[in-house]
Amino acid sequence: MTSRQLFLRHQAQTSEFPLLLEIERAEGVYMYTPEGRPILDLIAGIGVSNVGHRHPRVLQAIQGQLDKYLHLMVYGELVQAPPARLAHALAATLPPPLDTVYFTNSGTEAIEGALKLAKRHTGRTGLVSALHAYHGSTHGALSITGSEGFKNSYRPLLPDVLHLRYNELADLDLITENTAAVVLETVQGEAGVRLPLPGYLPAVRARCTKVGALLILDEIQCGFGRTGTQWAFEQFGVVPDILVCAKGMGGGMPIGAFISSPEIMVGFQTNPILGHCTTFGGHPVSCAASLATLQVIQEENLLAGVAAKAARLRAGLRHPAIREIRNCGLLMAVEFESFEVLKPIIDRALAVEGILTDWFLFCDNSLRIAPPLTITEAEIDAACAGLLRAIAAKQGG
Repeated sequence: MTSRQLFLRHQAQTSEFPLLLEIERAEGVYMYTPEGRPILDLIAGIGVSNVGHRHPRVLQAIQGQLDKYLHLMVYGELVQAPPARLAHALAATLPPPLDTVYFTNSGTEAIEGALKLAKRHTGRTGLVSALHAYHGSTHGALSITGSEGFKNSYRPLLPDVLHLRYNELADLDLITENTAAVVLETVQGEAGVRLPLPGYLPAVRARCTKVGALLILDEIQCGFGRTGTQWAFEQFGVVPDILVCAKGMGGGMPIGAFISSPEIMVGFQTNPILGHCTTFGGHPVSCAASLATLQVIQEENLLAGVAAKAARLRAGLRHPAIREIRNCGLLMAVEFESFEVLKPIIDRALAVEGILTDWFLFCDNSLRIAPPLTITEAEIDAACAGLLRAIAAKQGG
């Protein structure tokens, strides 16, 4: 049987219409089919391959760790250099008091840990998140995701969850003395790249401080350089109590983390002991890859190029069918009239132009662009030209 037949026969599917694009290898901003056809990856595995596919420094770090050891023991018991060094390096990128890191395998697991930590620290049960937010698919993360359509089939979920309207100051009254934590994406991703208005996040921060609630910022998609700073919250004048990250931090390897202060994180040590556990969190190979990814971002000065690359994309994507372009760095939404207009453009871009892109879960009339931060000017120009041809072919010019 072919790989495609095995995929359809034995691998669990998440929709009735999988993309079914078979990839044999990947390098930089390109993926390649078994026939050798290049596919320009404009979404980086949904914000994962921030330093490109198979960056040499990441591969070297993975190979170096493979030659030493793989999994040894459940999280937190043995001293292992890869997670310890990565935690130190992450803390160095963050303002105080964010200097204690708990490693997980993914973003949704990091959200679960952050929710437990907030409840443990505050002794409260209430959670507040935003409409049109996406935080993951496990039960706790799904509970705070702001789309009823994704949740209905899995109820009952967590109780005491309220949803506010992102950027609406009037809704901050939902944050009360019963609230353990407010969980927000610093930049809303699946809502179609919605940035906080000036003063909004500081107002949320102030309200949380006033009532004793913790502020959790989800930077699973917008962190690790995606927006042009190491962490998106640096641009908006706030510091969270707990920061959640994943996706782009692993250079293609599975890893996530939630980061807080020692005073908050200590709650997992007692009442009960092992207040949060994971077998594979902080896996040495993933941590080695993540440290290399961070070093590539820093040493290759990738953050400095994000704004110019985003501006080049915006300038190159001009067509009457494009209604609006929203972006924060290289997290970009290109809005069309409807999904019915957008979907044929996405399909043609892949089938004819060899460009892979996507839409957003809660904004299906907007094209997702989130390429590797390593994308070059020539690759941006090629992507824009191909997308414009796809738009013209489906819009009659």
